[in-house]
Amino acid sequence: MRENFKFSNTLIMWYLINQRDLPWRKSNNPYLIWLSEIILQQTRIAQGTSYYEKFVSEFDTIFDLAEADEKTILKLWQGLGYYSRARNLHSTAKIVASEYNGQFPRSYSELIKLKGIGDYTASAIASIAFDQPYATVDGNVYRVLSRVFGIKTPINESQGIREFKLLAEELLNPDDPGTHNQALMEFGALVCTPKKPKCDSCIFNDTCYALQEKCIDVLPVKLKKLKIRKRYFNYLVIDFKGESTLIQQRKKKDIWQNLYEFPLYETQQDLQDESELLEIIQTELLINGSYTLKKHNALPIMHKLTHQTLYTTFWVIEPFESPRNATPWQELENLALPVLLQNFVDKYQNAN
Repeated sequence: MRENFKFSNTLIMWYLINQRDLPWRKSNNPYLIWLSEIILQQTRIAQGTSYYEKFVSEFDTIFDLAEADEKTILKLWQGLGYYSRARNLHSTAKIVASEYNGQFPRSYSELIKLKGIGDYTASAIASIAFDQPYATVDGNVYRVLSRVFGIKTPINESQGIREFKLLAEELLNPDDPGTHNQALMEFGALVCTPKKPKCDSCIFNDTCYALQEKCIDVLPVKLKKLKIRKRYFNYLVIDFKGESTLIQQRKKKDIWQNLYEFPLYETQQDLQDESELLEIIQTELLINGSYTLKKHNALPIMHKLTHQTLYTTFWVIEPFESPRNATPWQELENLALPVLLQNFVDKYQNAN
C-alpha cells in the first residue's frame, strides 16, 4: 500500500509541475469533461483542441447540443473521423437534457449506460468531475504500467484488460483520483511515449522494469489481429456547367452514416474501363442525354481507415442538361462530407 501511495504521490507531484495548459482542465464541469473525452478518442490533442473549442463555442450547454440538428453536429465534426462518436454525442446530450434535467449522473453505473460512454470515459467523468475512485485506462496508461511494472500480458486480450484495470485501481490515489488519472495519462503522453521515451528524465527510471531489462520497445504487448480490407470506390461527380451537382446522404450503417457523398459505385479492383459506368449513369443517375465522362485522378487516392484501405477514383460527368434533384455546388459548404470527399471538393472548386 505504501508503494502504491509513493507511485501516485510521485506522479501527481510531476503532473502539477509539468501538465499542459489544456482548456478542458480549467473546469470540473462534467459536460466539458465529457465533450473533451469524446472528441479526444482516437484523436491527437493538437487536432482535438480546436474541435473542442468549436463545440464549446457553438453549444454553450448540453441543452444547446441536444437541441441542435444532426447535420450541424456532423458538419462541425467533419475531419475528426469515427462519425459514430458524433452521433452518440448527440444521443447522449438528448438523454441527459431530457431525463437528467441537463445534469450528468454522478455514479459510474449510470454514466456507463449512456451512449458512447465506455469504462474509460465513465471513469474519467466520475473521477475528474465528481472525485470518485475510478481508474482510467487508455493507451498511455497501458504503456506506462506495462513498462514500469514489467507486465507482458497482451493489452488487447480480455485477460490483459482485466489485469491492467486491477493494477490501475490498486495504484489509484483515493484522495485525489481525478488528478491521479490525468497525471498518469499525461505522463504517458509526454514522457513514456511510444517511441523515444524520455527515460533519462523519467521519475521512475530507478525502478522501471523495461529500462532495467532493456525491453522498452516491446512493451506493451499487443497482438496483431486486424486484417485490413481493400475497397475500390468510384465516385460519379456530376458537374453541370459549374453550377450544380448530385449529392446524396449515405444511409449504410457504417462510419460515414448520414454524411453526404457523390453517387458511389464500388468495384472489386481499380476500374480502368469507363464503359462499366455507362449503364449506371443512365439507369441510376438518369442522365440519358449527351454528356462527357473523364477520370479526374489518374491513380486512385489511397485513404486509410482503421479496418480498411480505400482506393478512390473520381469520375467527372458533365451533362448538357441539368440532372434531376441537382444541388448547387455552394450548398456543399453546409453539408458534412467525409474528409476524403471534402478534400476533393476543395481542390476541384479551386481549380475550376
